[in-house]
Amino acid sequence: MEHNLRDLYDELLDGSYRPGRSICFVITRPKAREVWAADFRDRVVHHLLYNRIGPRFERSFVADSCACIKERGTLYAAQRLEAKIRSITQNWTRPAHYLKCDLANFFVSIDKTVLSELLLAKISDPFWQWLTGAVLMHDPRTDFEFRGDPASIDLVPAHKRLMNQPAHLGLPIGNLSSQFFANVYLDALDQRAKHIVRARHYVRYVDDFVFLHESPDWLNAAHADIAAFLLARLCVRLNEHKTILQPIERGVDFVGHVIKPWRRSTRRRTVNEGVRRVANAPAVDVHVMANSYFGLYGQAPASHHDRARLANVVRGRGHAVNHGLTKTYRGTRS
Repeated sequence: MEHNLRDLYDELLDGSYRPGRSICFVITRPKAREVWAADFRDRVVHHLLYNRIGPRFERSFVADSCACIKERGTLYAAQRLEAKIRSITQNWTRPAHYLKCDLANFFVSIDKTVLSELLLAKISDPFWQWLTGAVLMHDPRTDFEFRGDPASIDLVPAHKRLMNQPAHLGLPIGNLSSQFFANVYLDALDQRAKHIVRARHYVRYVDDFVFLHESPDWLNAAHADIAAFLLARLCVRLNEHKTILQPIERGVDFVGHVIKPWRRSTRRRTVNEGVRRVANAPAVDVHVMANSYFGLYGQAPASHHDRARLANVVRGRGHAVNHGLTKTYRGTRS
């Protein structure tokens, strides 16, 4: 390890570093998509780059930008949206509407030339400019190993494959660098939403974002402005099939949580998938997997029924569950 790190250090210093071979595979849940895993030594470089330049960007991000930022995960996003809903409805006593939007084929649509401009605008040191470019502009398709059934790639729609994009488009899903770069890319959207559209109630998690307002006409105007801005400035489009405008009281489905009057619960699909996976997991995995899902379900205040469903499955696999339905203990059978 020490020898490899020293070699990597020398390559970075003399400018000879080049990213290595990636691994590509397909996941099918919740939907089929390509995942690209960088070589281990390249992941070390990704962390080096992020640790150096990440903080200067994140300090300028709006507080409503979530995902891949320390202490701003799905729970933060759900809680922040719930707080904004309570604020605009004055604790569910007044009507309001929400506009939920999603970007079409986001990661494979990112224009790396535009992203490079956004990154280099805040990076002045020549070395970090070079390393940013080396990581950003590397095309994993030029050297990769595909793992799994080759036919599984056909499960991914052609327009969602990085394989099918021009060289200047697309970031590989699966790298820390891609997650960070995506936040830098969409910071332009956040700044537009907050300072031009002047949205008081707005939350974004990766490429899903929500506006809240008392007037549906205001939300329609915001939708038109954002759609035009995204296309002109960032070269990405809204997925109009996933655009939702409706009263908040019907429930807002966001980051795996459903927020309805006086309650926030876990999305049904997530609950059902967790119960199914624990029921069918190998015996050796039941304990760890079940505790993971107990923790996930417990993030939603209205989760007792969901945890009870999971507890019944866990007991059926021979494990004990505590009285509060928050933790399981290893049993003698499975």
